[in-house]
Amino acid sequence: MHLLPLCFTLVLAVLIVEAKLKEKFSWKQMEFDWPNPGAEQKAIKSGQYIVENNLPLGVERWQNKLFITIPRWKSGVAASLNYVDLDSEGQSPKLKPYPSWESNTIPLMPTDYTESVLKDNSTVISPFRVQADACDRLWVLDTGVIDLLGDTKQIAPNAIIIFDLKTDKLIRRYELPKNQVKDESFLANIVVDSDRSECDKAYAYLPDLGAYTLIVYSFHDNRSYRIAHHYFHFDPLQGDFNVGGVNFQWTDGIFWNDNWTYKSRPQQRYLLPSLASTKEFKVSDYVLRNESYVTSKESFFEFKLVGDRGMNGQSTAEVYDKETGVVFYTQVNKDAIACWNVKRPYNLDTQDLVDSNSQTLIFPNDMKIDTEGNLWVLSDKMPTYIYETLDPEKINFRVFTGKIRDLIKGTSCEV
Repeated sequence: MHLLPLCFTLVLAVLIVEAKLKEKFSWKQMEFDWPNPGAEQKAIKSGQYIVENNLPLGVERWQNKLFITIPRWKSGVAASLNYVDLDSEGQSPKLKPYPSWESNTIPLMPTDYTESVLKDNSTVISPFRVQADACDRLWVLDTGVIDLLGDTKQIAPNAIIIFDLKTDKLIRRYELPKNQVKDESFLANIVVDSDRSECDKAYAYLPDLGAYTLIVYSFHDNRSYRIAHHYFHFDPLQGDFNVGGVNFQWTDGIFWNDNWTYKSRPQQRYLLPSLASTKEFKVSDYVLRNESYVTSKESFFEFKLVGDRGMNGQSTAEVYDKETGVVFYTQVNKDAIACWNVKRPYNLDTQDLVDSNSQTLIFPNDMKIDTEGNLWVLSDKMPTYIYETLDPEKINFRVFTGKIRDLIKGTSCEV
């Protein structure tokens, strides 16, 4: 008599488990697909490759490629812009430098670092995040910095590097003007807005988490300008973090901005959260693209508060799914991924967790949505890497994926 309710409960439990993110790849340490057997040993001997210093941070999917960035936090990063084939055999595939080994090789350094030492315009020094756009282009924001946690050197200007993903050829390198980059600047992210029917009218948005500004770049005009606003700063009450047993304090400001609209392009808005904050702000793309207006005092009230993610709601990344109208965002203090449906108010009752795991989702750092309706998430234990030491005998880095409609099923974000 009680078998039917019991069976229903078991089926429901299975459905809930099935809706969780699935682990696609995992690594104890990052390894590379070297051009020949002797190249790896030569790189280790010279210090070009120090295995434990390579930490993956950014992720992006385009067709059969899954791009993974490894910023040069420390010396010994073999290649900073890489990818793996999604049909790779094994759980821990070796990284392939993109577009080539040569483009990822640090040039010989002169004693004077005031000028760029690039071999050519396709040279990639140290990007944190990348984005593939609707026009099959890979946009790379290169910081030009090496050994960030050690003997920091700016060996090339901050630059936007754009590759044609169909040919792997360079389309353009745009170096940010010196007056738009301050001593305290830290440009770790790039968000691209493009339409396949108007590829030459694309815009890129570069949040500067250190100088609390936003840089807007027009592909058509091949120029950029800088925006400042009070909402780009960090919240002094939300700068304390505790991740994977590591307690630390950050003052990172505007970190991520993603556009959202629900099947209505004219109503597009950009979300503008800061990392050391739990509040969400928004502004219209029309405001951001009007240089004379957005850089004037008159635009101040165009930036508006959306809501608050609540205690320990700090986030490193947000992505918006146009099909469902759902925004996904990381919850680094909760080892989790959360969601919010833009058709509902932004409050604690309308936000929900789609997955949480204190073993595998320690510091979910970056995530993207692909063209097939899948969410991709990279977790990397970055606080342990920065402030302590990662255990090379344990899995430290993971990539997860899941169907968006499965992930939101049964949550307050469900359509």
